[in-house]
Amino acid sequence: MKRKIFVLVVNLMFCCTLALAQEVQKSELHQRAETEDAKHNVPAARSLYIHAFNDYANKGQVRPGVECATKATALYYKENYYKEAFDLLRRADQTIIAAQQMSPSEKAAAHYLVTKERMQMYIKLRKSANALEQLNTMENQANLSDNETVKNDLLYNKAIYYYTFGQVAQGNAAFKEMAGKLTASKEYDKVDEVYQQLIANGRRSGNANIVAQSYSNYIAWKDSTSALKHADEIGALKQQIADHEATIAQKDSSLSTRRAVIIGLCILAAALAAALVLGAVVLLRFILLTRKQKKTIHLANESNALKAKFISSISAQLEPTLQKLDPHMPEVQAMLQFTHHVQELSELENTKDEPVELEETQIPQYCEGLADQIRGKVQPGVTIAVKAPKMSATINREYVSHILLQLLSQAAQQTPEGGNITLEFKKRSPHTYQFLVSDTGYTIPEDQREDIFKPFLEIRDLTNGDGLDLPICKQMALKMKGDLDIDPAFTKGTRFVLDLHV
Repeated sequence: MKRKIFVLVVNLMFCCTLALAQEVQKSELHQRAETEDAKHNVPAARSLYIHAFNDYANKGQVRPGVECATKATALYYKENYYKEAFDLLRRADQTIIAAQQMSPSEKAAAHYLVTKERMQMYIKLRKSANALEQLNTMENQANLSDNETVKNDLLYNKAIYYYTFGQVAQGNAAFKEMAGKLTASKEYDKVDEVYQQLIANGRRSGNANIVAQSYSNYIAWKDSTSALKHADEIGALKQQIADHEATIAQKDSSLSTRRAVIIGLCILAAALAAALVLGAVVLLRFILLTRKQKKTIHLANESNALKAKFISSISAQLEPTLQKLDPHMPEVQAMLQFTHHVQELSELENTKDEPVELEETQIPQYCEGLADQIRGKVQPGVTIAVKAPKMSATINREYVSHILLQLLSQAAQQTPEGGNITLEFKKRSPHTYQFLVSDTGYTIPEDQREDIFKPFLEIRDLTNGDGLDLPICKQMALKMKGDLDIDPAFTKGTRFVLDLHV
């Protein structure tokens, strides 16, 4: 009987160990999702994370499932699919609530991950009140979790919220509290990592306020902890010397041996002290150089803004004078066209963050109308084809029409007799559309494809064109939160691709 009980206990221990190992190990779906995520393959990674979440939930492994759900959520709102993102987070919360095997503190920690992702979405949407509501919920969940790591993360996210919405004093206080806790426990590397992460997040989101405040606090923290680290290192060195002296006193009473060891340790201390001094000098030079580079970048940005304003002002002042000249002269026409293009390009760059108006458009009729406008401009025998499904789409007709007519007119000039020009429309996802303009004419060399969208790269005879048509089209596409580029896979001429994200 005793032997049977022993065997049963051993089997139970083995099963528990196996279950824990399986819980720690990531599933195959989870690993595949992380691989696609590292490749920046957003649709595939998102789909795999969702499948991994469902798989974990079915197996009762809630914590890794919630982590996969939050990663999929981040990939949803990265492409502005906010409805899908919020729906997925609601499913994650319901899964946590239904988990009977989790303790209240574990559930609070899991809910905290979901709420944090929801807060980050509201921050991206610039909804301060909604984000603050989520932040307050996160604070309650962090307290219930009784997890020090979660509480430190709460302070970090508080700093992000306050910096994002211009509450600098509160942001500094939150981050100072977190940095103080980690510094007090001598976890300098963790504090440094958090500062670097906050600066990187600010740069990725384009939030100059977070970057500036984080960088300023980072420099101040570096200066303050440098002395602490040096004191710790010197204290450790002194303790090492004392330990060696005690060991020498115990093992060898010989005064000469003891003196030789002490002299050697003093030399080592001097060398380490010199190395610390040298390190401090290098660090100080790096800090000064970084501050100088930051100031230089700020001045360069101000200079570029002044240049753009100056160029636009000059072109606007030239236009009344040019209007008084003979408008039939090619040179005058070229100068007027150039000043108009410069003003248009400058205005697009200065207003690129302003929203554009959208309207519902029947795509087949719209594309046929654009094609009709260039039919009389093509060479004999050139075929113009329109491939558009019977559907409607919400677009800014002014900018899209300007871009497509410019691309079609250029195709008409480049396509020889008997060639083909095609205007296509494709729906890539519920919120992504594409217009494609293809021709069988001149193929733009690969080394010139990026430069054709950049203005003022060369001095040109304006009567032969100012080269600003495609840069203007590029800026219009960017203002619509889209992009304009050349399809590198198309080799039988040239294909331009206009991406639009609604």
